[in-house]
Amino acid sequence: MYIISSKIKLKKLLLILFSILLISGAVFFVMYRNKKISINAEENKKFIKYVEFNPNYKILKEAMSEDIKSHNSNQDVKIDWIRILAYLATKYGGKFDKYKNNDIKNYVEKVKNGENPEQSLENQKLFNYYLEAYGTILKDFLGEFEYKNKNGETVKTYGLKAHCPIAKGYPFHHYNDFGARRTFGYSRPHLGHDMFCSIGTPVVAVEDGYVEIMGWNRFGGWRIGIRTHDKKRYWYYAHLRKDKPFHPSLKEGAHVKAGDIIGYVGRTGYSDKENVNNIKRSHLHVGLQLIFDESQKDSPNEIWINLYNITKLLN
Repeated sequence: MYIISSKIKLKKLLLILFSILLISGAVFFVMYRNKKISINAEENKKFIKYVEFNPNYKILKEAMSEDIKSHNSNQDVKIDWIRILAYLATKYGGKFDKYKNNDIKNYVEKVKNGENPEQSLENQKLFNYYLEAYGTILKDFLGEFEYKNKNGETVKTYGLKAHCPIAKGYPFHHYNDFGARRTFGYSRPHLGHDMFCSIGTPVVAVEDGYVEIMGWNRFGGWRIGIRTHDKKRYWYYAHLRKDKPFHPSLKEGAHVKAGDIIGYVGRTGYSDKENVNNIKRSHLHVGLQLIFDESQKDSPNEIWINLYNITKLLN
């Protein structure tokens, strides 16, 4: 009887162990499957992963002028400069050196006559890509704003709201240096735009946003990162002044408005030690990162664009 009882207990124990293993295996399988699905879903997310922005200053200015003129006149048809740029980019495959002098005028005339120039484009998918990409860059550059005229009266108008990062009245010079090689730390392309000016020159916020980060970085020295409120654009201002780099009112999380002074030009950076001037020439490094998905923020998939022609326009 004792032997039979022991066998029964053993069978029960084995059955319990088998059940535990079976349940554990099922749970593990479900977790693994869900994780795999999650990873695949992350990999297959549909968001823009590459942007090259290269319309020149002349094209930007002409398109912007048509937009502003239509909004400040009595005409019923309003022109959208972003649609113009997306149309031209699609028409010429992103190669703006093929642009013809009457392209924008022809586009505007067709829109005024009730036509839709975009319907003539062969690749509508490409147009939608450029419309989203360029719209993300330029979304809040134009719009309504108020200012004080010479008589001290408040005037409401429509125009360029974004500001040049170097304060008005302060001289600077620059050239197209996007993609140039940098070697401190490791060899890499220059993913920003350098604006050369005197130490202490005020730096202003290009757009409204909030301070996402500020402090020391071994590459950028004293720097500030400002994210727009829609979280799509991250403006990076670096190499600020030694000892007093930032405006005293700034702190992480603080709201800033376009045109606010956020810091002062210097030549800090290229050092693991804080507050060191290891940059040879005083200048502001300004960069613009586009963020279509948060996975792009701090990853090898970052998207930085060339600001040379944009800063010319803002100036």
